[in-house]
Amino acid sequence: VPPLDFKVTAVYGDQTEEVARFSAYVERTIAIPEGIDPQRITTGVVIEPDGTTRHVPTKVVQIDGKYYAKINSLTNSTYSVVWHPLEFDDVANHWAKDAVNDMGSRMIIEGNGEGLFDPDRDITRAEFAAIIVRALGLKPESGTSLFSDVKESDWYNSAIRTAYSYHLVDGFEDGTFRPNDKITREQAMVIISKAMTITKLKSRLPVQTRDAVLHPYPDATEASDWAISSIADCLQAGIVSGRSTGIAPKDDITRAEAAAMVERLLKKSDLI
Repeated sequence: VPPLDFKVTAVYGDQTEEVARFSAYVERTIAIPEGIDPQRITTGVVIEPDGTTRHVPTKVVQIDGKYYAKINSLTNSTYSVVWHPLEFDDVANHWAKDAVNDMGSRMIIEGNGEGLFDPDRDITRAEFAAIIVRALGLKPESGTSLFSDVKESDWYNSAIRTAYSYHLVDGFEDGTFRPNDKITREQAMVIISKAMTITKLKSRLPVQTRDAVLHPYPDATEASDWAISSIADCLQAGIVSGRSTGIAPKDDITRAEAAAMVERLLKKSDLI
C-alpha cells in the first residue's frame, strides 16, 4: 500500500496547531488495493522520516466485500502495511508457538538470530519494556537517561524513556531501573495493567471485587501489596492465566509468557 500521511490539526482563527500525540487510540482505515491478498498482511507500520518502520496495532477487516487495514495509533504519522511472516524454529512444538510467531511477524518481539527465539529464557526488565512499547505502537523517545543505571547510549534507553513517559514503568526508590534484572510475573502484570488503561480495556472490565477474582489462587497472598490490584486486572481480563502452582507472583517471567501476555492484551483490547 502506498504510504498514507495522517495528521490531526486544530485551527482557531489564524492559528493552526498540530495535535501530534493523543491520550487514546485514533483509528485510521486504509483500503487494501484490489488484487492484494488480505491474508498476506501481517501488520500496519509507521514510516518514520528517516525511513525506519515500527509496528502499530492493526487488524484486517472486511466491509461490504472490500478489505481494509484498521490501524490504531497514538500519534500523527505516515502509515503503510507490510507482509513480514516469521516462524521461529525453536517454538515449533511449544505451547506459545502461535503467540510467539504472531508477535514476531508483527515486529513486536525479536529472535536471537539464526531463526531462534529461546522461548523459555527469562526476560529482563529492559526487554519487557521494549516489547510493551513496540506492542502499543508508541513512538520511541530519545534523550538523556532518566535513571542512574541506564546510559543514553544503551539500546534500551529510548524504550525505557518512552514507557516511563506513558506511565507504564517506574524505577526504584534509589533512582535505578535495574534494566538487566529479570522481571517477575507481578512486575510484568503491573505494566500490563497500566497498558490496559491506555488501550481502554480496563474501563471495559465488568465490576467484580478483587477478592472474588483472586479467590481461586491461594498464592495470591504472596503478591506484593503494590501489585495485587494489577494482578486482579490481568486475571479478570484473561490476559494472564496461572501456572500449575498458581499465580506465582514472585517467579520470573519467560520470553514465551511475555509474548502470550502481550498478544492477549492486544486481542482483548480489540487492537489486532
